[in-house]
Amino acid sequence: MASLKEIKGRIASVKSTQKITSAMKMVASAALRKAQSRIESFLPYQQKLDEMFHSFVSSVSDYESNLKEEREIQRVAIVVFSSNSGLCGAFNSNILKLLKDCLKKYKPLSYENIEIYPVGKKIEDQVRRMNLPVKIKGSYIEWMDKPNFETAKLIANELVNNFLSKKIDKVELLYNHFKSAGVQKPTVEQYLPVVLQKTNIGNPISTDYIIEPDKATVLDSLLPKSLHSKMYAVILDSATAEQAARVVAMQIATDNAGELLDGLTIQYNKQRQQVITSELLDIIGGSEALK
Repeated sequence: MASLKEIKGRIASVKSTQKITSAMKMVASAALRKAQSRIESFLPYQQKLDEMFHSFVSSVSDYESNLKEEREIQRVAIVVFSSNSGLCGAFNSNILKLLKDCLKKYKPLSYENIEIYPVGKKIEDQVRRMNLPVKIKGSYIEWMDKPNFETAKLIANELVNNFLSKKIDKVELLYNHFKSAGVQKPTVEQYLPVVLQKTNIGNPISTDYIIEPDKATVLDSLLPKSLHSKMYAVILDSATAEQAARVVAMQIATDNAGELLDGLTIQYNKQRQQVITSELLDIIGGSEALK
């Protein structure tokens, strides 16, 4: 049985840990509000751009683009997003599992024909530890700390150029989608080739409109912008999900520390009472012996 001094030391240690997890929760909460503000500021732009894009697609029956070319899949690029730091629950492990499932799916292509763009320190470290003969394309650790539209354009343009030059035949995005503060959903999304579907988003542009120079040219201009905004939106989405996961993880850690403290306090009080009772019995026994 642990001594009173040992129990007291454990209580002090748990209290210290609880203060740290509570402080980290507050920091993560502030970061979450900032991340939510960024994505809420950008989403209206992306949604309006998608609305315009789908409206044009709905009004053009014969639009063709090299970016929507479906061909035999021989080379694949996977862009996978994680965090740069830990202490965010199952956030990174879920993404790693998603990546392993994706690699298993494309294993018949042979690993030499798979390119991985690791965005985030955790997933980059894990990919390098796998020691698979996949091609690791660059390092994008700073993206998750400071999401930036211009850097999102860089990787989007690289993927588009590689697709158009037929260096890759398909691009998939793997990330945690922020649904709510308590729910982050691991998501696999096709990025290229672009799937153009005629939808009823917004009010379709009337064919009576005069569009200069022509609808196909406007669509060719909108499509790259849509891809740029999609890449940036995914970065913001993943960054927001990371902070939400960290808030939940630190809250759970703080609650667990509180429960552990309650148990240790009860144990300390019981043992202290036993020591006091034993000392009282010794005193009473000694006084009785002196009579």
